[in-house]
This record gives sequence, structure tokens and C-alpha cells, in this order.
Amino acid sequence: MVSDIHGNRLALEAVLADLRSLTPDLVANLGDHLSGPLEAAATAELLLAQPGWVHILGNHDRQLVEREPGALGLSDRAAEKQLNDVHKSWLRSLPRTAVVAKEVLLCHGAPRDDCAYLLEEVSPSGVGLASREKIRSRAGLAMGAILCGHSHVPRCVRLSDGTLVLNPGSVGLQAYFDSEHAVPHVIETGSPHARYALLDRNSRGWRATFRVVEYAWDRAAQLAAQGNRPDWAHALATGYALRGTLDCPVALNADR
Repeated sequence: MVSDIHGNRLALEAVLADLRSLTPDLVANLGDHLSGPLEAAATAELLLAQPGWVHILGNHDRQLVEREPGALGLSDRAAEKQLNDVHKSWLRSLPRTAVVAKEVLLCHGAPRDDCAYLLEEVSPSGVGLASREKIRSRAGLAMGAILCGHSHVPRCVRLSDGTLVLNPGSVGLQAYFDSEHAVPHVIETGSPHARYALLDRNSRGWRATFRVVEYAWDRAAQLAAQGNRPDWAHALATGYALRGTLDCPVALNADR
């Protein structure tokens, strides 16, 4: 499964090339496909050309079709300027959640809130893994597996009821500062690689394999810089959020 592409066509192309060597039965795309100062329209065209993929809405996808352009944040606004009616109609057609293979739930954030983290807990001291009890409460019904995105952090948790909860990480953006959260916080993966994951089943149930893929992240960073987004440029090139002169994070995804 893939998630959080954020208009990064170069990263998506690298993931597609890696996927071709693996020939999965199904590819699930967990949302936030286009938002950002990169190549939203080209990314949309590439996604539309993938046969048999299952796509769901992320919070940014929803905002792109629910809000007027003047009410969008910087990242959404940059993407919206590139999108045509076909791209927007495609986004409107997508569900917020889906079930595949009869027992695998797809959601973007948490099943009932696309802006909520399912696996993370945010506190004044930072972002960490939430307790199993909190994840179970947020997840709702037990499933064979629940696949989520939104936090951009690759994680795999098995709950006490056997449900596997998996975030594949982000294809297109490896760091951000969320200034809109009740507790502003930084997410960083520490390298610029594109990330996605595989899910397969054996005699013990569902299991996950994480993939880390090289791509031309310097070119992606240049695109962000040309779009006057040094925050994105730094995150794309390094996997770390840009910090100001007083070690204060610069708002990367203030419109999350």
C-alpha cells in the first residue's frame, strides 16, 4: 500500500518501478495524493493511469474539493491551481474509507476522523507511539488489518485482538511541522527516501514488509524551492523539518 504522495511525481514513479518487480495483487492508496507545491496535475494523471488501484480520500484531498480556493492553505492552494475538472471529479468520487479482501480496512487518519492520528500520541514532549488501548479505541471494530496514513510515520502494531494496524509511511514527504494541531509538533523520518509497504498473509495471519526507495529527491527539492517553499525543499532533501534561526520549526503543513 501507498500513502501521502503529496504531488511528488518523482517519488511515485520510483515506487511504481519498485512495485513492478513485486507484482502485488492489489495496490491500496490511502490518501493525500496531490496537496503540495510539486506536480499535482502530473501526479493525478499518473494515478488515474493505474488500473485496479483502490484509492481513498485523505484530509487534503477532501479539502481540495470541499473548500473554496481562497480558504485553502498554502499546500492545498498550490495543488489546486494545477488541477483541472477531471482531477477534481476523480477526487470527489473517492470514498473516505474502504474494505478490501473482506477484512482489511483502509482509512487515511483514523477510521472516523481523517485528520486524527491512529497510531501516534502527541504531547508537549513530542510524538510517540500511542498505547494499544488508545489505538483500539480509535480503530473501532476489530478487523484482520487496518491500513492508515496521515502521520507519514511507518509503523506496524498488532493489537491484543489480533488486528494488525499498519501505516506504510509517506511516498512523497518525509518531514513536516504541524502548527494547526492542538499541540504543534514535528514529524521526521530522518531520510528523504520514498516509503511504502506490502501486506501479505501466511498461516499466522497478516504480515507487513516496509519498502524504502531511492528517487531523485534533489530534483523534488528544487521544484519546492522554485515554488517558494524552502520548508518543503529542506524536508524533501533531508527527511528533517526546517528549523529557523532560534530552532523554531517553520510551518511545513500548516494547513493539515
